Amino acid sequence: MSSFWMPFTNNRDYKRAPRLLVAAEGMYYRDVDGRQLLDGAAGLWCVPCGHGQPKIAAAIAQMAGQLDYAPTFQMGHPAAFELAERLMEFSGHRFGQVFYTGSGSEAVDTALKIALAYHRVRGDGGRTRLIGRERGYHGVGFGGISVGGIGANRKHFGPLLPGVDHLRHTHDLERNAYARGEPAHGAELADDLERLATLHDPSTIAAVIVEPVSGSTGVLIPPKGYLKRLREICDRHGILLIFDEVITGFGRLTTPFASDWYGVEPDLMTTAKGITNGAVPMGAVFSKGFIHDAFMDAPAGIELFHGYTYSGHPLACAAALATLEVFKEQAVLENAAQIQPYFEQGLQSLRGLPHVIDLRSIGLIAGIELAPIAGQPGARGYAALKNAFAEGLLIRTTGDIIALSPPLVLGKEHVDELFGKLATVLKQLA
Repeated sequence: MSSFWMPFTNNRDYKRAPRLLVAAEGMYYRDVDGRQLLDGAAGLWCVPCGHGQPKIAAAIAQMAGQLDYAPTFQMGHPAAFELAERLMEFSGHRFGQVFYTGSGSEAVDTALKIALAYHRVRGDGGRTRLIGRERGYHGVGFGGISVGGIGANRKHFGPLLPGVDHLRHTHDLERNAYARGEPAHGAELADDLERLATLHDPSTIAAVIVEPVSGSTGVLIPPKGYLKRLREICDRHGILLIFDEVITGFGRLTTPFASDWYGVEPDLMTTAKGITNGAVPMGAVFSKGFIHDAFMDAPAGIELFHGYTYSGHPLACAAALATLEVFKEQAVLENAAQIQPYFEQGLQSLRGLPHVIDLRSIGLIAGIELAPIAGQPGARGYAALKNAFAEGLLIRTTGDIIALSPPLVLGKEHVDELFGKLATVLKQLA
C-alpha cells in the first residue's frame, strides 16, 4: 500500500486499518469484507443520482468503443457541442456559454483567468485583484488555494498569488446556532466587500469568488440576504461575481444550481462533481454571454489562450449527457425536494446528543458541528468518521464537523438509517 500517496488522508493511520471500497449500487457501497455501507456523502459530494446508473455506464462504454479521445484545440466532436446545449437548458438558459475542464480545481482556475482576461480585453486591464473569503474552498490549484480561505490548504505552499484578499466568513454560532435553512443574522457581512473596495480601490478588483454554501469547510450556509447584497455591491463597482458551485451544482439544494435557489445571478459559475454523477472526471465553467462576447470582439485569432488536454473529453461528455437524462427520467430534483423536509427532521433528531453544538442544513446538505476535544482539534470528527464506517455508514468530516450530502435519490428508509446510525456514532464518541 505504500506506493499510493493518498490525497487529503492521514496515510499512516489509514494504512494500519484500510477502509477499502470495492463496489457501489444505488445508495450503498460495499467494502472488501462484503459489508454494505450507506453513502451519506454521495462519494465526495459527486454522485447525485446514486451509484451504478446503467444508462451512464452504457454511455461511457459506447463512447469508449467509438471515440476514446478527441482534442478540442482547433478540433471538436459532436458530444461536446450537444452537451453544451443541454447544460444551457439545464441552467434555464441563464448563461451563454460553457468552458470545459477536467475537475473543479481546474474550473476555478479557469474562471479566475477568464475574469482577469475579460477586463483586459475590454481595456480595463488595471483590474487584477481577486477577492475570496475566509474558510472558502476553491480546489487545490494555485489560483484556488490563493482565493480559498482554509489555512491548512495554504500554509505549506509559499506566498501564492499576489493581489488577493479575503472577505470575512459568515459562520456565527453565537447568533445562528441550530438555524433551519438560511441563518437570520449576518447579511451585513457582505458589506466587507465595500471595506475591501475602499482599501484597494474598486477599479483594481476583477472578481469576487464565493461558494453559495461553503461545503468543505463544514457546511456554512450564508445568512438571509447575504448573496443578494454581494451581487449589488459587485454591480455597483463593476466587479464580476463568481459562484463556485462545484458542490452545490446539479441538485444539492433541490434546484439545478444554488443560484436558482437563492435567486442571485453570478457572472461566472464553476461546476464539476455531479456533472457526470462522479463517473468520469469533468468540470465546466458557465459564462454569461457578455463575457464571452467581449473576447469575440477582439482581433481575429485565438481568443483565449487557455484550455486542457481533457477539456470536453468524449467519455466525460457521454457521461454528462447520460447524467442529465437520468435527472429528467428519474425525477431526481423532484425527489430531492420531496424528501428534504424529512431529511431536515431527521437531522434535528440529533439535537441534544453528546458533543453536538450545532445542526444546520439547506436542501440535502447538512452540517453537524461537534465540540472539539481540548487541545486536539479535529480528533473527535476523525473518530466519528472511523466509527461511522464501522457502523456501515460513509460520512465526510472536516475538522470537528460532520458533513452530509447523500445522493438525491434517497428515500425515507435511507434517511432513517442515516440518522439512526449517526445517533449511535455520536453516543459512542469520547
